[in-house]
Order: sequence, then C-alpha cells, then structure tokens
Amino acid sequence: MAGLAYTLGKREINYYFSVRSAKALALGAVLLLAACHAASRRYRGDDTCEYLLSSGRFLGEKVWQPHSCMMHKYKNSEAKNCLIDKHIVFLGDSRIRQLFYSFIKIINPQIKEEGNKHGNIPFEDKSASVKVDFLWYPEVNGSMRQRIKSWTEGSVAKPHIIVAGAATWSIKIHNGSNEALAQYKINITSIAPLLEKLAKSSDVYWILQDPVYEDLLSESRKMITNEKIDAYNEAAVRILNSSSRNSKAKVKVFSVSKLIAQETIMKSSDGLHLPESSRDTNAMILMNVYCNKIMKPIDGSCCQPQPPLTLIQKLAFCFFTLSIIGYFVISLIHRNNYRKNKSCTDLEIGEEKKPTISTPNVSTLEMLLHCFCKLGLIMTYFYLCDRANLFMKENKFYTHSSFFIPIIYILVLGVFYTENTKETKVLNREQTDEWKGWMQLVILIYHISGASTFLPVYMHIRVLVAAYLFQTGYGHFSYFWIKGDFGVYRVCQVLFRLNFLVVVLCIVMDRPYQFYYFVPLVTVWFMIIYATLAMWPQIVQKKANGNCLWHFGLLLKLICLLACIYFLSYSQGAFEKVFSFWPLSKCFELNGNVYEWWFRWKLDRYVVFHGMLFAFIYLALQKHQMISEGKGDPLFSSRVSNVLLFISIVSFLTYSIWASSCKNKAECNELHPSVSVVQILAFILIRNIPGYVRSVYSSFFAWFGKISLELFICQYHIWLAADTKGILVLIPGYPMFNVIVSTFIFVCVAHEISQITNDLAQIVVPKDNSTLLKRLLCIAGFFSGLLFFSAMQEQSRH
Repeated sequence: MAGLAYTLGKREINYYFSVRSAKALALGAVLLLAACHAASRRYRGDDTCEYLLSSGRFLGEKVWQPHSCMMHKYKNSEAKNCLIDKHIVFLGDSRIRQLFYSFIKIINPQIKEEGNKHGNIPFEDKSASVKVDFLWYPEVNGSMRQRIKSWTEGSVAKPHIIVAGAATWSIKIHNGSNEALAQYKINITSIAPLLEKLAKSSDVYWILQDPVYEDLLSESRKMITNEKIDAYNEAAVRILNSSSRNSKAKVKVFSVSKLIAQETIMKSSDGLHLPESSRDTNAMILMNVYCNKIMKPIDGSCCQPQPPLTLIQKLAFCFFTLSIIGYFVISLIHRNNYRKNKSCTDLEIGEEKKPTISTPNVSTLEMLLHCFCKLGLIMTYFYLCDRANLFMKENKFYTHSSFFIPIIYILVLGVFYTENTKETKVLNREQTDEWKGWMQLVILIYHISGASTFLPVYMHIRVLVAAYLFQTGYGHFSYFWIKGDFGVYRVCQVLFRLNFLVVVLCIVMDRPYQFYYFVPLVTVWFMIIYATLAMWPQIVQKKANGNCLWHFGLLLKLICLLACIYFLSYSQGAFEKVFSFWPLSKCFELNGNVYEWWFRWKLDRYVVFHGMLFAFIYLALQKHQMISEGKGDPLFSSRVSNVLLFISIVSFLTYSIWASSCKNKAECNELHPSVSVVQILAFILIRNIPGYVRSVYSSFFAWFGKISLELFICQYHIWLAADTKGILVLIPGYPMFNVIVSTFIFVCVAHEISQITNDLAQIVVPKDNSTLLKRLLCIAGFFSGLLFFSAMQEQSRH
C-alpha cells in the first residue's frame, strides 16, 4: 500500500504540474513582480542612498543590511583611493567624536582614541592627502552657526564632507527643560539655510540623536530620556530642508543610526554612547554613501547609479529586438498562408487541398528567430535583475541552519523520486545526471547561503567542483576511446553547448569570459583531452584490441600529459605566457591579468587526468569481463566487494574529517589537487559496488543534472545578485518566500535556456561538413567583430 501511494503521489504531481505550466507561471510572476517594483520605485523613488541612510535590519548580531541594496565593506586602501585630496569635518558632541574615530580607523586601522575629549582633534593621512577633523561643538548654538557660516562665505575652504549633530548636551545642561528645546529649534532654524547652501557643493549629513539606555545612565544624565531625544529629532527633521526645493542641495538626514542603536544600546558601557561595533557600522554606512558612486564596488549597490549601456550591449539590444519583430512577422505570414491553403477547396473533386509545406530554409529561419526571440526576453530579465536598478539586492549572511536545512530538504526530495535505472553499468547516464544534479543543488545552496566563510563546507564544495571536472575527463575520454570520432562536428557541438550561454552573457551583462570561470575551465580541459587523444598516433579501443602494445602507447600519452600539467602548475610564468597572447588574453584575463585563471586551473589540475585514467582502467576491466554489471549483482566477488566497500567508506570519512579540521584555506588548497580524487573515487565505489544501489537513481536529481551547466551560469545574475556577491530580492521583507519565488523562476529560466541551446546547436552546427565550414567562417567573423567593438569600447573608456 505504501508503495502504491508513493507511485500515485508522484503521478499526481507530474500530471497537474508540467514543465510548460511551470514556465507559464514563472513568466506571469516575472511580469507581475516587474510591474510592482516599477510602480514602487516610481512612488517611493529609486534613490538607494535614502534607504541606506534611513532603513535596514540586522542579519545576526553585527551585520547590518540596508533596505533594498548592498553595503560594501571598505578596506583602508579603498578608502584612501576614494577620499584622496578630500577634507572631511565632523562637527558635534562626544557621539560625533566616536563616529569620527570609527571613520578614520577605516583609513588607518592603527589609530587610537587619544587626545582632548572636549576639544578639536585633527587627523591627516599624507599618503593620500586626506584630512579629517573633529570640531568640538556639543550644542547647536551661535558658535556652531558661526563656524558653518565661515564655510559659506568663501574666506575659508569648504570641506568636501560635513557630518554634524548635537542635542544631548543641551538636554543635560538645561535639565531637559522645554525652553531648551524651543531654543534648539530657533538655533537649528538659523543653521538650516547655511547647511543647505553648503549642500550645493559639499555632502552634508545631519546625524539624528540615538536613543539611550536609561537604566545605565549616571545620575548626571538621568534627564536625557528617549522622549526628549525624540522631540529634538522631530524638530531637526521638520526644520532641515524645509526651505530647499532642489533635491541636490538637501542636507542628508542620517536617521539609520537610530535603528542601529535601538538594537545595540543595551550593550553600551554608560547607556549614552554606542558600542564600538555599532559606531563602526555607522562609519561604514557613511563611507558607502560617499564612495560607492566613485569606487563602484560590485558588492556595494547602494548609492550606485545604473551603469550606462555599452556599444556592444546596444547592438545586442537591437539584434534581439529585430529578432522578436522578425519572428512575429514571419509567424503572421505563415499563419495567414496556412489559413488560405486550408480554406482552399478543389471544386472538381470537392476535397480540401493539403496545405503547402514551408520550405526548409523558411522553417529553419523561423526556428532560429523563435529561439532568439525567447532568448532576448530572457536576457531582458537577466539585465533587469543584475544591471538595472529595478529589483533589490541584499548581502549574504551565513548561518549553519541556512546551509544544512535546505540540504536535508533536497535530500528527502531526492529519495522520494527514486526509480530503477535503464542500465546498470558503472556511471551510466542516469547515474551521472543524478550525480551532477545533487552536486549542483548543493553548490547553489552553498552560494546563496554564503557558506564560503565556513572552511569545512568550502573544502567539501571544492571536491564537488573537482568531481564535475572528473566527469569531464571520464566522459570525453570514454567517448573518444570507444567511438574514435575526432571529427570537427563533435568538437563544435561540445564547444557550442558549453559556451553559447556564456558568450551571450558576456555581451549582455558586459562581463569578461573568464568571469564565468567554470566554462573556460571545462572548455580548455575538453580541448586538452581532444588534443591528447587526437594527436598522432591516434589510439582508440578498436585499434588497441588488435594489439595490446597500443595500451602502453596510450599510457605514455597520459604520462606526457601529466608531466605537462605538473610543469605548468609550478611554472606560473610559462602558464601566463601561454595565455597572455592575443586574442587568448581577451578570453582569460580578469582585472588585467591571467592570475585568476592560473589559480582556478591550478586548484583542480590533476582531477581531469584522474578521470581519464579511471575511464581507461574501468573500460579495460569491462572489456576483459573482470567486473559484473548485471542488475542486482555486486561489481566484484563478494569478498573483494566487501573489502573495497569498507576501504571506500573509511577513505570517504577520512577525507571529510581532514577537510573539517582545516584551519588555513591556503594550505588546504595546496593539498586539495592531490587528495580530492580520494573522496571522488570512494563515492564512485560506494555508489556502484552494491548491485541494488547501482540499479536505482533519483529522477529528481537527474532532472537537475541535465541542466546543471545552465543552473551554474544563470545563478550569477538571476538568483544571486551583484555578480554572485549578493542575493536577488524580488519580494522584500519575506526572505524565505523570496528565495522560493526567485528559485522557481531561476530553475524555469535555466531549463528554457537549455532547450534553446539544444535547438540552436542543431541549426548552427550542422552535420554536413561544407555547411559547417560556412557556419564556422560566420562565427569567426562574428568574434572578429566582437573583438573590434570590444577594442572600441576599451578605447572610449580610457
């Protein structure tokens, strides 16, 4: 009964929820969400600086998340580059002094809080010509007004940034009297026009007063209550900018500090001053407000304008627009012709004539335009998610539960969708799809949860990436060894399927090819495998079966390959010379050099070779019937199977214990290329030695495995955000619901792109050699044009 219910349950789900209906629902959700976000930004404004200065929440205890955008954590070198030749002034009381110290510690972390607490404090970094001053003005009074007025009269150089605020001293000195509040209103009214005048040429921030923790206040400060502070803040907000109609000349009210203080003031040492972590957060917010538009950090979307379209992006937009128009025009013509032919009746015999069949060229053109039409709409969604400021973005925040709970959930789903395999060979197609599927899901969860900060998880994910490359070596070696097909068609098909989406994204999202590092990695390794096996003498299984000496010839080839890998991995200079030649440098450079490419290649340098060697040994054992692959049969004899299974389990656990005990990422990365194969081989043997385990697979994981490449690439822009640095927010305020909806849309898009790629591969890479040669010439012309326009873009930028 349980088995019947299980089968019926799966049938019900599959009947009522097909892939097509899921995609229609995803399209509806995208249109609705885009309309809602566009309306929201029109109503509330699209200035993310306002959100940064006024709203947000804590992720955990110390990580501040602004509403709708991402905050960059500035290093001292970045801060100096941003503030070079700048003069910043902090004007106010002891709270402003603390903010001043937190700010200059971003520039110089070695600074200590010394000097006269109730006096002016200068700071200067001569290396960057940055000058930051704290001016002691604990009250909003005539003295503060006179100082501000001196900057407006032109006799004294205006600061580039002014940060001001005061109120608690007025409450304390006047014992919280209403007369003091009235005088505060008069004084700030007289200062407001001066600040607004300064705001025309400088960045002016007014810091609202943080709440206090009344239970910790000393007797001399008991009159400073939150009720009084709220009254002073209301007066400041109401009066500031009341006369300014120019949005560019407004004083920026820094109200987010209040929200931060509400969560952390109970950790204060005296009930009045914020703990250091909260002050540091406020200082970093100030740095983001001013520097993001200058430095343009990838993970600092707050206060960044939408990047302008490049020439190549404009050309891509025109191409997709023409494709959409062309597809609809051709579809209308074909539909009208079909209706005319259908209604046409032969008067002599009284029967309807068969509709005329479209010529192959027209049919191919229509399919091509249909693919580009869908791709254009999908690329629009990509651009809106990660280049336009339509949707929101947030920083990642890792917790153990955010990583391990989803892992458990997908594991349960994977077990639920268990089915029998069509064949029971080692690493059969269904099993490899399943393997790729669950690995890809784990990697996706790893990325969205920010688990890279947890070293044991990072080391295990490195094994999963290595396992993908192991499959690359295993799969391509097996194909060339068994089929002996080294034709151009096979090479072009593989290269097209691997690279099509990435090339389109490089154009639409204005990113270098190396940015999507995994695709260049598998592409280069495929070409290395092809070159190794295709070069003279070509040794394939059919030839080797006739003479065993050919096996030794192949092993010699593999040894030469291993020697080349070893040499390049320990000779960075030689590696960089190989990939620094134009036009290879255009593909493999990132931030002006190929170091990132060398690091990525070196990290898993041996695992493809291991995959090739495993395939050779396995196929040799299979050929000599030394393994049993029948349904339900163990791979070897019972004794050998049990011994190998025990060794595999111990090896698997030993690697996990070693990876979990890693303390230094650099040292573990150095060992990883040599030891990752241990856990990979252990998993293969555990998965394949028992016959009953080899005879079943998870169709749930296998489904994801078929689109694993598209999932890996698409996550960069439509599931994560800011080029994987953050998380895309389609539904703000509901993190769990947002992840569910964005994941659903993301998977549907990846599946559709996989189908588009397969359809285009049949058109762009035909089997006929003469036609294929013409297409290759067209592709070469396309990339030549791309290089030309890319060079024009670079010249215009410089």
